[in-house]
Amino acid sequence: MTDAAELIDNDFLRQFEIKTEDHFAKIEYSLQDRKIFLTKLIIPEGITDENFTADFLKLVFENVEERNLSVVPTSPEIAKFIRRNRQYKKLLPVGLRI
Repeated sequence: MTDAAELIDNDFLRQFEIKTEDHFAKIEYSLQDRKIFLTKLIIPEGITDENFTADFLKLVFENVEERNLSVVPTSPEIAKFIRRNRQYKKLLPVGLRI
């Protein structure tokens, strides 16, 4: 899925985007100080790949880590992903537990 797809950080709409052949997925965010609040995950129903969401989130977290930001997941799906993938807990701000 995401090998050929490119992650786009759309500053104007404040969302990460990824386009596949027929679909458009996004994660809406809010940026405050050195924290990025991931507020909404939108995956189209037509995407049948079970790993699509995980691959998309991994790309987003790699981008956030490169930018040296902390992640505050306000979306339940994103918080669940962090719980399952402990390597991303280091991106949480000090004192935030999931």
